Amino acid sequence: MTITAAALLLFFILDPLGNIPVLLSLFKNVPAHRQRKVLTRELLIALVVLMLFLWGGQYALNLMHLRQESVSIAGGIVLFLIGLRMIFPTAEGVMGDVPGGEPFVVPLAVPMIAGPSGMAAVMLLGSQEPNRMLDWMLALILAWGATAVILYSAPWLKKLLGTRVLTAVERLMGMVIVAISVQMFLDGVASYLKTPSQVGLG
Repeated sequence: MTITAAALLLFFILDPLGNIPVLLSLFKNVPAHRQRKVLTRELLIALVVLMLFLWGGQYALNLMHLRQESVSIAGGIVLFLIGLRMIFPTAEGVMGDVPGGEPFVVPLAVPMIAGPSGMAAVMLLGSQEPNRMLDWMLALILAWGATAVILYSAPWLKKLLGTRVLTAVERLMGMVIVAISVQMFLDGVASYLKTPSQVGLG
């Protein structure tokens, strides 16, 4: 996977357009002069969390002696489920009122920006090709940067595009993720069938 492809995949999974309505609802009681500062803080916290999963995930998988093919197949299944949730969303992702009026770490940084889907995706990228960690870091930073730009522009985008267009774009992102997940699954199966069984990676 190229850096550009990985960055696009992570961008789709972070789903900034789908998070715009939630972000605006979280900020409805936050003073206007504080909103940009709070969003900056939460974005940086989310980036740190995702970096930790990117660098630490591969060691966790190595300790469990998982083969690269297993990671690819599992990653395909996980991304497939993520894509389905984006195409057919549930009410579980809706946040309630924030205690104290201003979000801190939860729910904006985690799980809205750095959610379980993003954590799983960066962990799988780092474990599939650990020799390309700098590439994955760059891809993550690119995806995070694009997410930050969109979230900073949330009020303007909501007025310009409207809820229906934002929802349609989110469904489209889900379709792309489903297609990528199927390819990842097939690549893992093909690689597994070509190589003899091994005890582990280490």
